[in-house]
Amino acid sequence: MKSLFAPIAVLGLLGATAAYAEPVAYDFDPSHSQVVFEYGHMGFSNSTGIINGVTGKLMLDAENPANSSVEATIPLAGLKTVSPELDKHLFGADFFNADQGAAVATFKSTKVELDGEKEAKVTGDFTLNGVTKPVTLEVELNQVAAHPMSGKEVAGFDGETTIKRSEFNLGKFAPAVEDEVEISITIEAVKAE
Repeated sequence: MKSLFAPIAVLGLLGATAAYAEPVAYDFDPSHSQVVFEYGHMGFSNSTGIINGVTGKLMLDAENPANSSVEATIPLAGLKTVSPELDKHLFGADFFNADQGAAVATFKSTKVELDGEKEAKVTGDFTLNGVTKPVTLEVELNQVAAHPMSGKEVAGFDGETTIKRSEFNLGKFAPAVEDEVEISITIEAVKAE
């Protein structure tokens, strides 16, 4: 899940437009934050799924971007594939072996490195299916601006990463079903009040 969380890229723009004496907190808007994953299926197709309702918090430090941080929770209850039967199978004995409603994945950043004006590499601990591994997200800032409907300051960004599902005890049917899963994340985060 490609490091669901490269919100720190926002710092490039914040540093160019305003100076903040203290870090600024943002809360994810779960109705506009999601994860999309893609994997090869037996060489015939590239299948996708989506996880809606991602929640989390960003702390953006414009004066010292390396001190910024992000934490995210990905509710697997929001996981949907192209087939209800596949959704059920994913939470059965071959994969998660868990109640879909109770299962979550998390990401907690450990390092933020700006990589250009609107890009960052955000490394963190990604926990999925009871396994924690370091993951690096390639994050790109979309924009930081007042939301046209609410007037609140919103930071929007996209992130990408690739994981091996076998590293999270989800490797059933590999390599026929591709082990590498490409993850794309899109997040809107609203400045906390």
